[in-house]
Amino acid sequence: MRYALLFLAAAMLPGATLSVGSFEGRHAWILENGEMRVSVLRGGGHIAEVRLLSEDPKKAVNPMRVPHYRTIDPSTYEPRHDAVYGTSPSRWLMSGYMGHLVCFPNYGPASAEEEKLGFGNHGEAPVADWRQVAERVSGEGVQLTLETRLERTGYRMRRVLTLPKTGRVLTVTETIENLQTFDRPYQWMQHATFGPPFVEPGKTVLDASVTEGQTRERAGGSLASGSAAMWPQGKAVDGRQVDLRAMQPMERAGTYVALRTDARRREQFFTMFHPGLKVLIGYVTPTEMTPWIADWQENKGNAPAPWENKVIARGIEFGNTAFDEGIKKAVERGSLFGVPTYSWIAGRGKREWTYRIFLEEIPEGFGGVKDVVLEGDRVRVVPR
Repeated sequence: MRYALLFLAAAMLPGATLSVGSFEGRHAWILENGEMRVSVLRGGGHIAEVRLLSEDPKKAVNPMRVPHYRTIDPSTYEPRHDAVYGTSPSRWLMSGYMGHLVCFPNYGPASAEEEKLGFGNHGEAPVADWRQVAERVSGEGVQLTLETRLERTGYRMRRVLTLPKTGRVLTVTETIENLQTFDRPYQWMQHATFGPPFVEPGKTVLDASVTEGQTRERAGGSLASGSAAMWPQGKAVDGRQVDLRAMQPMERAGTYVALRTDARRREQFFTMFHPGLKVLIGYVTPTEMTPWIADWQENKGNAPAPWENKVIARGIEFGNTAFDEGIKKAVERGSLFGVPTYSWIAGRGKREWTYRIFLEEIPEGFGGVKDVVLEGDRVRVVPR
């Protein structure tokens, strides 16, 4: 990992720092509290690193996906970069894609008409430059406020990241503001992507507060196309019942399962761990903002640049829609299992969403997570 601290951007307190540096050669804001470190990229606002600070390499691993190819800030993209990132409409996103990104105001591909106008996958937010608008360092911890104006789609987004002076929980509050004078539909999905060595086919385990689901209709996947799922059971391509918790082992394949969250809960959760490592990462998010959690898996199945049949990743996408099909198709679909697949925002309206990212040390032989309970600003993990 190429990680270099360039200069301090804020005052330092024991166990709580906010600095400006670089991560994998890109401009990053770095939050630390002596127990965990979080790195956020300017280009796309991606949360590229969420790491325990430990001398034990089995604890200090970064669960987030770091591509095998060098990335850039998407705003610096030039035609010559097509040689590295390909020529598909996803090239701008792929040039900067790392770790956790926010998909907004659409999730999935642009429409054919939008492609002609230069729009790519997952909306404008994950390819826009983000800027720092505020910082706060106190005895309670550190807080960083970032913002981006989405000029092409007419929105403003703000993200406030708060790391307390102790503990292993990062609180993220995002706000979207419709700068137009009319109501309109949107998709808003968090796309937390994890990669090697934390992700390994057949081994990395997901636990989540989900009930029923459906796979995306896709040929060549590791699960039956368009098949039903009752968590944690799904259907393989040959019709066998398979456990969805562990990443599917089939090479040169992938899958996508849209999962309905448990409507009886106030908060939803998912956690992920590798049985050969000693760290677990998890998220807690309000049910109101999270009717859907999707499990996307890639195991060297995508050939075009920059994938090159080299990518191993497991992405957990959560928010207000089921499939990565774009806003037009989501509106046409309307709902799945009686649950809407898009939302509306009023003209000049605002919406706010607070979720939490946490890390936990786990022992050898750890069997998984039964529940995650939010107690104030603390997270309690209940083992299986």
